[in-house]
Amino acid sequence: MCGRYFRHDVTWAEYHAALSIIPYEDVEPPEATYNAAPTTIQPIVRRAEHGTHRELAPARWGLVPSWWTKPLSEMKFTTFNAQAETAAEKPVFRGAYRHHRCLVPVSGFYEWTGAKGAKTPFAISLCNRRWFCMAGLWDSALIDGSEIHSFTILTTKPNDLMAGLHTRMPVIVAPEDYSLWLDPEAGDPSRLFEPYPTDAMQAWPVGPEVGNVRNNYPGLIAEA
Repeated sequence: MCGRYFRHDVTWAEYHAALSIIPYEDVEPPEATYNAAPTTIQPIVRRAEHGTHRELAPARWGLVPSWWTKPLSEMKFTTFNAQAETAAEKPVFRGAYRHHRCLVPVSGFYEWTGAKGAKTPFAISLCNRRWFCMAGLWDSALIDGSEIHSFTILTTKPNDLMAGLHTRMPVIVAPEDYSLWLDPEAGDPSRLFEPYPTDAMQAWPVGPEVGNVRNNYPGLIAEA
């Protein structure tokens, strides 16, 4: 499961170098966040709705399928994560899986482990990369006359590092595979669902302050 993540500042030059995204004139790139949580608005990378170029777009974390027309308050199921193994078949995600894949730029994510009521939060990142991308799906729904763009993060079985923290981990996409994931016509992406190599990742305990979504500052990722 991936229910919280963090992202350092990423410049337009970095987005362009890694993802060929053309900078938006007179618009600053998204601000850093150190406690992104479901229902917040976060940037995603997707193929443009009109054209084949890639764009950085804001979306709500927690996918709302295109066929949903009721108020969001009536959604009684959680959609901030989708299992990679079943997303292509589940009614909530299958349309997005076929047509609306995206990447979620992050610098790392959080996971909690331990006994109930006394869980320790851990921050997890890649060893040699300041930021990277997780595999996601996005969709668009019309609710109360407003178009809502939203996304989910795909999860897979854990590697050896993550197995000690949780039974799932996010699908991390290597830069050379960005096109394979973003382009539904590029071929079968299932090999991307293998857990990311253990020796390329690191984890460390952080303070309990990250448990409060109102806290959002760099010190949240400091080792406890």
